Amino acid sequence: MSPSSLRARLRSGMHARLRAGAALIAVVAAMSTAAVLPAHADGGVVIDQGVVINEIESDAADGVDWIELMNAGSQPVDVSGWVVKDDKDDRTDALPDGTVLAPGSSYVWAAPALTFGLGKADAARLFLADGVTLVDSYSWTQHAATTYGRCPDGTGAFTVTAASTQGARNECGSVPPVPSPSQTGPAPTLPAAGAIVVNEVESNGDDTDWFELFNTTGAPIDLTGFIVRDNDDSKRYDLPTGSVVPSRAILLVDQLTAHSPGFDFGLGGTDQVRLFAPDGATLVAEASWEVHAATTYGRCPDGVGDLRDTTVSTKGAPNNCALPIAINEVESNGGTPGDWIELVNLSGASISAGGLVVTDSDIAGHRYTIPAGTTVAAGGRLVLDEAAFGFGLGVADEVHLFDVDGVSELDATSWSAHAATTWGRCTDATGAFAVTAEPTKGAANRCAGEVTVEPWPGGADVRVLDDEATFSGDLSGLAAADGGLWAVENGNGLLYRLEGERFAPAAGWAGGIALRYPDGTGRVDAEGVTAVGGAVYVSSERDNAHGSVSRPSVLRYDVPSSNTAGDVLVADAEWNLAPDFPGLGANAGLEGITWVPDAWLTARGFADERAGAAYDPSRYPGHGEGLFFVGVEGTAKVYAYALNADGSFARIATIDTPFALVAEVQFDRGLLWIVCDEACNGRTATYDIDATGTFAPTHVYARPANAPDVANEGFAISPTCVDGRAQTFYADDADTDGFSLRSGTLPCTTGTPGGVDPEPSPTTSPTTPVLPGTGGGGPAESALTDAARGGLVAPASVVAGQPVTLTVPAADVGELVGVWLFSTPTDLGTDTATATRTVTVTVPVTTVPGAHRIVVTDASGAVLGWSEITVLAAPTGALPATGGDATLPGALAVAGVLLVAMGAGAVRRARLVRRA
Repeated sequence: MSPSSLRARLRSGMHARLRAGAALIAVVAAMSTAAVLPAHADGGVVIDQGVVINEIESDAADGVDWIELMNAGSQPVDVSGWVVKDDKDDRTDALPDGTVLAPGSSYVWAAPALTFGLGKADAARLFLADGVTLVDSYSWTQHAATTYGRCPDGTGAFTVTAASTQGARNECGSVPPVPSPSQTGPAPTLPAAGAIVVNEVESNGDDTDWFELFNTTGAPIDLTGFIVRDNDDSKRYDLPTGSVVPSRAILLVDQLTAHSPGFDFGLGGTDQVRLFAPDGATLVAEASWEVHAATTYGRCPDGVGDLRDTTVSTKGAPNNCALPIAINEVESNGGTPGDWIELVNLSGASISAGGLVVTDSDIAGHRYTIPAGTTVAAGGRLVLDEAAFGFGLGVADEVHLFDVDGVSELDATSWSAHAATTWGRCTDATGAFAVTAEPTKGAANRCAGEVTVEPWPGGADVRVLDDEATFSGDLSGLAAADGGLWAVENGNGLLYRLEGERFAPAAGWAGGIALRYPDGTGRVDAEGVTAVGGAVYVSSERDNAHGSVSRPSVLRYDVPSSNTAGDVLVADAEWNLAPDFPGLGANAGLEGITWVPDAWLTARGFADERAGAAYDPSRYPGHGEGLFFVGVEGTAKVYAYALNADGSFARIATIDTPFALVAEVQFDRGLLWIVCDEACNGRTATYDIDATGTFAPTHVYARPANAPDVANEGFAISPTCVDGRAQTFYADDADTDGFSLRSGTLPCTTGTPGGVDPEPSPTTSPTTPVLPGTGGGGPAESALTDAARGGLVAPASVVAGQPVTLTVPAADVGELVGVWLFSTPTDLGTDTATATRTVTVTVPVTTVPGAHRIVVTDASGAVLGWSEITVLAAPTGALPATGGDATLPGALAVAGVLLVAMGAGAVRRARLVRRA
């Protein structure tokens, strides 16, 4: 995964009041057009605008995908050398010389001439021989039941056909046309300079990365076919048909998920958003940044101000740049010297607090104005004592913080009883309010179950090991073994052996070995690696040859003793964990992997969550002599698995982490090391088995003091101690400054020196590869009992196609829940419970009006509550909302669609998002 990879993150945050007028947010319709760009003459044969992509097979029963071209014009067209691509620019095929299409004739491009497959969420694109000039394209987000084809044949919009008709006239029947999200339209008129600006950017906080484009003019601007890139020219996303930005309004461009289209790359800590005209060369708008924003980067006011840290993330709505200050901790009973209120600066710069107004529940009678000239340092705290503000705080009371106008509320909190300690945000500064573990006046809050971040126990410095440009980037997982390192590179799916004093690629390993799946195909997105016995195991998010499809797998490789350039290594086993993670984003899957011996686990009383008892290895015959622990980026958790010889697997444990994501996992020195990259400032946590048999955190360490905050996705510890210190290793996925491999130190007294030498019994290959899951079918209607009824608060009615907000008291703050509509179970998607335990989903516009039941479930599918709700008919002309994503366990695939925010914004609650 690149440093700009999809970040599925813990969304704990304060609720803030956003007062910005009324907003209208609408889904941008994907319109159907069939225009093609002009071509040029070649070899005396006239080229007109007649050649189109006519029919597409992406899921054939015989496994052979194909693309049918048709000359719908009136003249012959020489298509020799024309280029066919899917959604990736590096997968190209050229039509053979001498290929001329007569008027009305078709040409089918299929394997073996077609060298790439077509995925479930993919595209077919046709270019002139220059490989740049786009002639026609079509993209889709699900396989068609038959094929996608033009109806009428050759000229109409794309639809799901009535039957596959390779090389023959499309059979359209009465199937209604489907939207054509990215068909090529006429060459657009370029907007004037400054007409379109990047308005807000989220690179590291929400479930997906996203950005907004703002139209500063008085007329709509059509951006269909415009090209989006980050700071890497090889990454590209074409805005689909219907990408129109209304006058002085917002177009939201979201990241690709398993269920919704979008850009399929992430936005990193040092990155850009660039918008180009369809020619790919004319820059229309751009924004760049050096570090992730604590919330988002946004313009204040919208469209015209400079990009700056916002106060809250306002996805698809007007930006909020109110003063970034919040109530953080309150002492209402027995403080020293009395009651007190602590405020916290949420930004990275000093701010003025002079003139802000603080009140209790008596907003009119008890008001305190903070003196002029009062400042709060970046990330600092301001404590207000009772002696200064002049009123006490009661048993059941409130604190309100207002802007200098005394009216605009910046933050508020309330409680129903005195806290035994204090009432504060957990996590400090960003979390919801709770009873703290102890008073921390003027310091970071201490909360029950939280581990304080400690300095790295080893050396403060790290040094670069690799020569510049040794690796091309994307270096990810590491594993120390046999005096060297195993390393994997995810972009090209490579395995490296690193040896010597500087841990350079060993002889024959300079370019790495390309990793393949057991059938010899694919390009493994290799994220983590561990060596067990004589085999190397690799954890992967997906097959990069089909980058939009999740394939969270563990693969086993028998590594040869010698290697030569160009060698390919085919896995002898694959355990595809997709059924355990339905809907997991393609870029949100397995990251680190490590192996822990059964002997160590049983000696410490490890608990088996599957059995509800102490872990007994004999329950899982054929799994070898230990368990594999994998980190999943999208859930920010670590899972223990028994990988059985027959290809089956069993989840034994789930381990929560304090991080926004998991980048690496290692078992070393009797501890489980869980690593987060720059999304968490390079922190590492250690875990051990506690008295209950579960893994519990023992320490959370900051990165070494002088180490750069880079995309460290690999971490390993040498088993050798020299002068009381062991060497540590870090793999920087971003290849910062041209270097990917760095080294530090760790005291040998950390954990149990020497660790455990893994020598399990070998297992055989799975007999049948496990295919990715497709999600669940919702709760059973029998689960909607009277006892569960009323476990949520819902409005009496909702208009089809509109969002609905539910209050779910049983949901934990930050918990991901699923929402369903009955009688026929309809997946409305997932959302994360806010600080006020609310979730918001959209009811499909196609929902039959009348009485329904709306149901909320937890990650296991258990019903948290349900209520009756009446769905009212959508207004005539309403755009379709298609339901949810069925992604609860491990869900990251949150619906990502293009939204338009009209007008001046809505009065709404927004959650402040800040990195751990």
